[in-house]
Amino acid sequence: MRIAVTGANGFVGARTCGALRADGHEVVAVVRRGATAPGGATVAEAPVLDEALLRAGFRGCDAVVHLAARVHVMRESATDPLAAFRKVNVEGTRGAYRAACAVGARRFVFLSSVKVHGEGRAEPYVESDEPSPADPYGVSKLEAERMLASARAAGGSADVVVLRPPLVYGAGVGGNFRRLIRLAELAQRWPMPLGGIANRRSLVSVGNLADVIRFMVRSEAASGATVLVSDGTDLSTSELICRLARALGRDARLLPCPSGALRALTSLVGRGAEADRLVGSLTVRTDALRALGWTPPQSVDAALDETARWWRDRSAA
Repeated sequence: MRIAVTGANGFVGARTCGALRADGHEVVAVVRRGATAPGGATVAEAPVLDEALLRAGFRGCDAVVHLAARVHVMRESATDPLAAFRKVNVEGTRGAYRAACAVGARRFVFLSSVKVHGEGRAEPYVESDEPSPADPYGVSKLEAERMLASARAAGGSADVVVLRPPLVYGAGVGGNFRRLIRLAELAQRWPMPLGGIANRRSLVSVGNLADVIRFMVRSEAASGATVLVSDGTDLSTSELICRLARALGRDARLLPCPSGALRALTSLVGRGAEADRLVGSLTVRTDALRALGWTPPQSVDAALDETARWWRDRSAA
């Protein structure tokens, strides 16, 4: 198959292009002008908001994997964040889907987010739960999903598959997961009050996510599916920091600290939202995905080892 990947130069995109090429597909890496594309792929320069250029880049493709997005940010700079997210994540997706249909692509794989479900629930999310996004990013992803469903129902020729991953980690990761790596490094040297946190978090390695995308591109059973994705192993924050530290070469030194006390301490220095991410739970059920025949090829510990090797190499460079 010939497959176009938007956002091909990103964290997930580069790994996805590699997985598709390893599976024998011809890959068209769709990137912004001047961006570096993954090696071995045909390059098409097309901003996500330029439908005409997208159509030219998608020409001859059997499927489109749409990863390009305005992602969740810790320090928002836009005066109207929801409008900024909608412009790229809804209208950009609309144009990408129309372009895919125009060139005769048979499948459109859309990377959404677990954030369409919301946050802070103790029970695992399942696909049938009523969506309740808690931030502009989640709202925009849900609106994009609904727009795609409407476009398909109105006669769009490309079949739509939607993936909802939780936090993605692996070699090259940024954002929140880098903070966890730094916490693990600190905990190797000094005792940290992060022991005994009894939350549960679902994660997915970038390798497993790329493999899910590879699988969904060609699976006949996946037609029209919307599925949650994870590694299948839920960890507490304490367990994750311990495993990260071990992957980095030394055990972590964690002191027990009640979750309530940790929230209070971080709130005093203006970091209450970070405490919520540290001690809160967010888990998903992946029964629907597994019923389609996919199982994660990479274990959590193998993915953490890979992440640690990248981090050590990066630090030594």
